[in-house]
Amino acid sequence: MVHGRAPDHGDVSALYRRSPGWCITLGGNCAAVPVRLVSTGPARRCAALTERPDAVVFDVDGTLADTERDGHRPAFNEAFAAAGLPYRWDGDDYGALLAITGGKRRIEHYLRDQGVPGQQADELATTLHASKTERFIASVRAGSVPARPGLAELLDELRAAGVRLAVATTGTAGWVRELLDGLFGPDVFELVLTGDDVPALKPDPAVYQQALLQLELPAQRVVAVEDSANGVRAAVDAGLRCAVVTNDYTRDQDFSGATVVCDGFSRDSRRPLTAQLLLES
Repeated sequence: MVHGRAPDHGDVSALYRRSPGWCITLGGNCAAVPVRLVSTGPARRCAALTERPDAVVFDVDGTLADTERDGHRPAFNEAFAAAGLPYRWDGDDYGALLAITGGKRRIEHYLRDQGVPGQQADELATTLHASKTERFIASVRAGSVPARPGLAELLDELRAAGVRLAVATTGTAGWVRELLDGLFGPDVFELVLTGDDVPALKPDPAVYQQALLQLELPAQRVVAVEDSANGVRAAVDAGLRCAVVTNDYTRDQDFSGATVVCDGFSRDSRRPLTAQLLLES
């Protein structure tokens, strides 16, 4: 496994809090796009790309699809109800719980907060997570979890330019492959790494380090596309540059360390992202 610190990419003067309809390009230009900036403290380091990457590695949850909103949260609540438990996660509850990566870990953390003893929490979390996964896969097969608007077009543009595509996610293999095959077909991503393939989940960089090994590329030739601060940290700590496309749950997170931050994959929203990935104006 490759180990190492992220390269020194140059100072960024502030962190940012954003409103819908924005895009920030760090180290580049983003003309005529409204943005509200608030300095919040010392920033991590980042830089814009100067040449086209050989590969782009995508996160899945919240990045390729709004899985959290359309699939995971409803499936968690259905699993709770089926088990006769009084729990229900609303949007705010779930947004806070997303700081815990991994569905089983998220359930276990929540159960402990509800006063369930340690061993019992672990066993119940395992049962609930299995039930939740079955329900989530059913929703994927029913077409209830669509790709984010505009994403398919971006993937086509990258493939046409000869950029290799891969996936690095904390999700489990069973539902990840179902989702990817259903949304994009089996041949779009040459490499799919899940939380089952690595010893630690994001923000640990293990999944990106493994991606670099299997792609046989140096970190400076690969860009990650993420939706969350945990994902940015994982990518940057593996030495990758990282672009961010936010969603409703992550819009206000701290994305210092990213090279570009946009609020969607629509043609207008993703223009700065496309410019960095394909070096187009």
